[in-house]
Amino acid sequence: MKLAFSTNAYLRYPFAEAASSLAKIGYAGVEIMADVPHAWPAYLLPSQKQGIRNALRENRLAISNINAFMMHAIDDPRQKYWHPSWIEPDPHYRRIRVEHTKKAITMAKELGARCITTEPGGPLAPGQSFSDGLEIFARELAPVLEHAEREGILLLVEPEPGLLLETVDQYLELRKLLRSPAMGLNFDIGHSYCVSEDPAEAIQKAASEIRHFHLEDISATRIHHHLVPGDGAIDFGPVIQAIHAIGYDDWITVELYPYADNPNEAATTAFERVSKMLA
Repeated sequence: MKLAFSTNAYLRYPFAEAASSLAKIGYAGVEIMADVPHAWPAYLLPSQKQGIRNALRENRLAISNINAFMMHAIDDPRQKYWHPSWIEPDPHYRRIRVEHTKKAITMAKELGARCITTEPGGPLAPGQSFSDGLEIFARELAPVLEHAEREGILLLVEPEPGLLLETVDQYLELRKLLRSPAMGLNFDIGHSYCVSEDPAEAIQKAASEIRHFHLEDISATRIHHHLVPGDGAIDFGPVIQAIHAIGYDDWITVELYPYADNPNEAATTAFERVSKMLA
């Protein structure tokens, strides 16, 4: 397996500086944030795209994933990661999510990435049923998946606590509605733990759908707050064994966006601990 780190912890640093730091720590890859300040697709100039390519080449880094989940650039006062969601009550507002995701897919192709991740449907509106939210999500996602197929990029849905899809079972319900070969699952180990799944069992259940992993720790309270691996309550031994058991041998990206005050320290500690886990 290959170890990467997400640049969403480096909100206060240019991409080139983040890439240089992560390469020095020892990471083989980076997850690029399709958002400000690194790679907001709507206004990313050709020279900026070339700057990203140059930074990757100079630091001998590969792209593990393009993270199109977060949308800080919109600056929605409710929550800067989730909104606009796929199931916003206002269809014009959710169109912003649709177009952003299409642009992120095209950007991924231009940068040489194989996949992007997106949020799993957003929070339900007051009085909205799960089935209604699922129907809207599937309807909005379908043409974006067609775009992903044309571009040759995987579009990975990432279940998250508090949003429409929280569990592997709920993701599989969406999968029954959408058979696109471009669709897959980004399995976030911490999120699985937060919603009281057994991550190792969930990995086995979703083995055929998993195309990428996020890794972080979570406290024993199961509150959704990303911690440096080893600082929380997750028993990673069975989780790593399950990843090996399903034959997965690709990227695992450490995601520690709460550590924007000192991302290098968090990335270094995580690299040392996760490298030992994987060994």
